Amino acid sequence: MPKFEVRNRSIAIFVVALVLNVVAAPLAAEAQRSEVPRIGILSSFAKPDPHVEALKRGIRVLGWVEGENVVLENRYANGQFERLPALAADLVRVKVDVIVVDACGAPLNAASQATSAIPIVVAACNDDLVATGLISSLARPGGNLTGLSELTPELGAKRLELLKEVAPRARRVAVLWNPAYSERFSANFRFWSSDWKEMRAAAQVLSMTLQSVEIRGPDDLAAAFSAMARERAEALTTFSDRLIVLHRERIADLAAKNRLPAVYASREIVDAGGLMSYGSSPADMFQRAAVYVDKILKGAKPADLPVEQPTKFTFVINLKTAKALGLTISQSLLIRADDAIQ
Repeated sequence: MPKFEVRNRSIAIFVVALVLNVVAAPLAAEAQRSEVPRIGILSSFAKPDPHVEALKRGIRVLGWVEGENVVLENRYANGQFERLPALAADLVRVKVDVIVVDACGAPLNAASQATSAIPIVVAACNDDLVATGLISSLARPGGNLTGLSELTPELGAKRLELLKEVAPRARRVAVLWNPAYSERFSANFRFWSSDWKEMRAAAQVLSMTLQSVEIRGPDDLAAAFSAMARERAEALTTFSDRLIVLHRERIADLAAKNRLPAVYASREIVDAGGLMSYGSSPADMFQRAAVYVDKILKGAKPADLPVEQPTKFTFVINLKTAKALGLTISQSLLIRADDAIQ
């Protein structure tokens, strides 16, 4: 065979191989990308959400690096709870491997309605998941849901006790809460019934009367505090609710203007000028949620992962707010505080 024919054939083979490599490379890269797990994050808040950032820190500590071995699909409702179902459906559409929701109520119900197959981790649930029928038991949830519980009902009584220490003469306590937190998404159960039961029992022991003050959105806040003034409320407490945290600056300001000693479920409200908070640490819970995500991505089933309950609770006092309200914080209360904001 002439040498030039062999040379031409070799060149042709080389060109074909080169073309095949060029075509195959994107396909191989795409196949590799499809194997990278995807974590869906459904947040009630706006970006940057400090709770989501805590979750991301926890994920990184466990070896999951965004853009390298994991993809994070973030969806923020920006406080517009009606957007949550569409955002949850979008996470299902992009085929995430697990969905992390920031709370029970609207976020969890949106995710649960969007999928019964994709594992769901709730980072901070303030309701009884067993009573609502979302899981079979804390030890063995069953289905596609697991996560962490905040034990809110048990803490409502403790918050009233703290109010009694700070404002011993307070008899009438306004309770700011949002029934719409569950009405739109969980009409099949009375979402806040356990909270009310615990708080009423504690109020009776402490010789307090509770005034129910409902809000369903930020536009209701001015009227809510006017109602407190009309009914001569002497102190304020709230349920654990994303709406209240979202509008924490305004609530803390209205409480101060109405000279109401107040205790909240979330530290964020104290950082915004509220008087006191007592509850679990959201940052700790969201970092702990990362452990659930890690286990699920490594093959664990949510049905077999027990729902955890916090064992550590944080008590925070804003001393600047206390001074503005003319309150004296006892030394015994200061000693018990985990943090005192100057």
